[in-house]
Amino acid sequence: MANRWSGITIDCHDVERVAAFWSALLDRRPGPADPGWVYLGQPGDVLPRLVFQGVPERKTVKNRLHLDVQVDDIAAGIAQVLELGGSETGERHEHDAGVVVIMRDVEDNEFCLVQYYEPAA
Repeated sequence: MANRWSGITIDCHDVERVAAFWSALLDRRPGPADPGWVYLGQPGDVLPRLVFQGVPERKTVKNRLHLDVQVDDIAAGIAQVLELGGSETGERHEHDAGVVVIMRDVEDNEFCLVQYYEPAA
């Protein structure tokens, strides 16, 4: 039996709003969905689907799982997140391989913007 990673499900209070944020940030269009759910992508896509599931409670503590979003320019990536209604946490980590900035989506779910530096020639 071959197991495959098919998607990540994100609990959210306002499914449409959170899905719209991630759709714009990742340039992934919604696929077929059930009422109260939004799927970015479709089964069989090259990338796993992002699935947004409505829940009655709001987020109250740090995520146990988060997405890393690779960007070509960290400043432009931060600006895009802010323009889409997300926010900064103020946390930034500089590494030899690149920079990681912790951001929040429109419901305060944390995720990382990552810019990898070019390896030295």
